[in-house]
Amino acid sequence: MLFLRSMNFLFPTFLIGLAAIAIPIIIHLFNFRKYKKIYFTNVHFLKELKQESDSKSKLKEWLILAMRILAITCLVFAFAQPFVPGKVRATLSDKAVSIYIDNSFSMESVNKKGTLLENAKLYVTEIANTFSANDQFQLLTNDFEGKHQRFISKEEFIEQLNEVKISSATRALTDVIKRQQDFLQNSSSKNKRIFLVSDFQKNAAAFNKADVDTSLVITCIPIASSEINNVYIDSVWFETPVQQFGTQQIIHAAVINKSNKDIETGTLKLFINDKQVSLSSYSVTAGNKQDVSIGFTVKDKGINKGLLSIEDYPITYDDKFYFSFDAQTTIHSLVINGKDTKTAGNFKSLLQDDSMFVYNENTEVSIDYSLFPKENIIILNELSSLTSGLLAELQKFISNGGSVVLFPSKKADVASYNLAFQNLELPQIMAFDTVRTKTQSIKFEQGLYEGVFDKINQQMDLPMVLQHYEFKQTTNSSTQNIVLLQNGSPLISQHNISNGKLYLFAIPSDAACSNFLKHALFVPTIIKMAILSLKPSPIYYKTSSNEAITIPSVSNFAEKPLHIIKDDKKVDVIPEHRLVNNATTIFTQNQLTEAGQYEVIENTAVLKGLAFNYDRKESDMNFYTKEELQTQFDEKNLTNIAIIEPNEKALTNALQEATDGKKLWKLFLFLALVFLLSEILIIRLFKN
Repeated sequence: MLFLRSMNFLFPTFLIGLAAIAIPIIIHLFNFRKYKKIYFTNVHFLKELKQESDSKSKLKEWLILAMRILAITCLVFAFAQPFVPGKVRATLSDKAVSIYIDNSFSMESVNKKGTLLENAKLYVTEIANTFSANDQFQLLTNDFEGKHQRFISKEEFIEQLNEVKISSATRALTDVIKRQQDFLQNSSSKNKRIFLVSDFQKNAAAFNKADVDTSLVITCIPIASSEINNVYIDSVWFETPVQQFGTQQIIHAAVINKSNKDIETGTLKLFINDKQVSLSSYSVTAGNKQDVSIGFTVKDKGINKGLLSIEDYPITYDDKFYFSFDAQTTIHSLVINGKDTKTAGNFKSLLQDDSMFVYNENTEVSIDYSLFPKENIIILNELSSLTSGLLAELQKFISNGGSVVLFPSKKADVASYNLAFQNLELPQIMAFDTVRTKTQSIKFEQGLYEGVFDKINQQMDLPMVLQHYEFKQTTNSSTQNIVLLQNGSPLISQHNISNGKLYLFAIPSDAACSNFLKHALFVPTIIKMAILSLKPSPIYYKTSSNEAITIPSVSNFAEKPLHIIKDDKKVDVIPEHRLVNNATTIFTQNQLTEAGQYEVIENTAVLKGLAFNYDRKESDMNFYTKEELQTQFDEKNLTNIAIIEPNEKALTNALQEATDGKKLWKLFLFLALVFLLSEILIIRLFKN
């Protein structure tokens, strides 16, 4: 009954022919055959036979009547051409058709017919061939190219389709549908069609977030691969923030297995400046992630270009991961000495003779504030007071990510110190303790001293403190006590302020107050503070995004602009740049779409090496099934969207059914013949 209710007729006027049903009924009711009487001498023995023959005759006549009625009904239905309407119904006018073909990296997967992209091209060709030459077409890919923002003929559409290639661009389906809907608004056609041909990856194909125009006819054609297998490098990072020339480094790679098979003998290769320097084996179970580490020695100064690679098929775009680092990093340091300090030479000998440092020195009576923006770390060594002018510059320096090391003076103006500490949210100075004490504990496992010592000797001789300042106890979560004295007071504390750090010592650097400057702990403490003052520079960026990159230049580039050039010279772009806080920031503005190694060039000088990698969103091999898509449509009551799986039947036939409905005239013609044949068989085989 439900089937009959949903059935429509292309030529309903033919249903008048159902009146012909009356003919067999009339024949059945009025039997015009004449009977001839035959007299028998004795009919007693024929009574029982007569009753049985009458019963069989009536059954036969009713069956024949039913077959004739059904045959006539089916024949009339066949001429009326019945059909079950499709989910969406198209009109016969000229059509405006927008077809999206997914050309993202996940479409590199394969099935029995080849790659999913080649499958998609074949299906889109079939779709186009179901329309007439007068219809208007738009082809849309993830690239959102300008040439795809106009209506074209079927012939030109096929030409553009053949040019579609795998692209690094990824688009959310919500953005695709919005672009198609906005484009179709420019068409005067009353019959607008949208087709979405994709693998419907879950991280991009959420319909429940889409704003769908229910007046449009939308058809989804999901394409599935035979196997969902992909192993890829998701991210890489160094163990240490600074990679110096001649040092041992360890780099980590996160290898993810998005397949249903365990990987037991995978190989990760490391290349530095186009030379393989190391390799490591890995094993990762199905659906899990493995952290793989590789050690190497930095043998080249300056820009080093790295590559980590694995082997996997068929998705290969994410098997390589590019990174870049500078092995000649310098730390700009400024030491401001108090007018009465006797330890200026200690800091100078430590920092000036080390090639890693660019050393500057001021006195508190003559401070060059123009140096502050260029410095990474500023050491305040026994200043007699902290003036308001110095405080303002320090606050600006710290907010820009700088680090400050403060040794208070033995003869400090406590009032000026406390006022400055209040503005910096540091603990107030309470007293100057002249009682001899020892260092009790040092946090070697985390923070400042993490990784400084290969082996920690619990019997280590710790610094002796003769005089020190006592501070008011604080519960500030941004404060960390690194070294404690036996009385529980902090000797060294770290305070995270805004984007920077301030290391506060409870002791003056004067030898009369402690032996810290002559202790073995002095050098690694100051050096590690200086290293941690460096702002970590990303070792890689993402393609097809607007990355903000800081470079070591303050030119305005008015005459000769900056260039970002790929190593193979095939890509050369001029980026947008801005001068912010005495540093230049460049913006890629989605211009870099190819993974690989790049250089920032000013005139002929290389300012920075950049590594770009494709976004790993496409690496996650999770896709919506037909049932999951239908659930999304039902939840949003999107009755204008149909799903066609091309594997079920010829796509052309499926499209025809989805738009024009399922035609049933052949079925009813066949049934008419069956009922007529049944009538003949009843007449011949069902004898009275």
